[in-house]
Amino acid sequence: MKIERLIVGSFEVCCYIVYCEDTKEGVIIDPGAEDPRILELIKTLGIKVKVILGTHGHPDHVVGVSFLKEALNVPFGLHEEDDRFFQDKNNFSFFRSWGFPENPKADLRLKESDEIVFGKEKIKVIHTPGHSPGSICFYNQKEQVLFTGDTLFVEGVGRADLPGGNFFQMMDSIKKKILTLPEETSIFPGHDYGSKPVSTIGEEKNNNPFLEEIL
Repeated sequence: MKIERLIVGSFEVCCYIVYCEDTKEGVIIDPGAEDPRILELIKTLGIKVKVILGTHGHPDHVVGVSFLKEALNVPFGLHEEDDRFFQDKNNFSFFRSWGFPENPKADLRLKESDEIVFGKEKIKVIHTPGHSPGSICFYNQKEQVLFTGDTLFVEGVGRADLPGGNFFQMMDSIKKKILTLPEETSIFPGHDYGSKPVSTIGEEKNNNPFLEEIL
C-alpha cells in the first residue's frame, strides 16, 4: 500500500491518497479543499480512484468532495452518524458562519467494521465518536496503518467543543478503539500539529501528554 499526503485548505488538512501499488486502484481521504493538486497527483501516479472518504463530517475535511466527485465520478463515503448530523441545517449553522458551503450528502453511509477494498488492499472502518458523532478511523491491518482524522494527532488529540463533540466520549474511543491496536501501528492524522507528520501508537503512549490519564 502506498500513501501520498497533501496539505490542503486554509485549515491545513492532511489529505491522503492511498492506493494499491500493483493495480493503481485507490481512495482519497479527507479532501479539505477544491485543490487541483489532488487531481494532478492522481493523474501523475495513474491512480483509479474508487471512493472519496471522510474521517468525519467537519467541512474543513470534506469541502473538496463535490469538486472531486464531479471530476472523477466516484462515490463519497462518510459514517452514517455524521452524514445524518451534518445534513441537519441547525447542526451545520455553526460551520456556515465560518463561510463553508453545505456538506455533500454521502453516497455510502459507513459503519463500524465496514471494509473499503481497492485493488489488493483494504481498510476497515473503526467508529471513534467524540470529535464528532460519526468520527471514524481507517485501519489497514496488513501493514498496520491507521488514518486517525481529528481523533488522535501526533502528541495531541482532537477538540471536542464543536457541535456534536464530546470530550469524554472521544477519550473513551481513543482508549478502547485505538490504543488497543498493535503499538507498531503507524498513525496518519488529519492535521500536522505534532513534532513530526507520522507517529506510532507506541510512541503516542509514551509521548502524548493528553493520554496520560487514560493509560
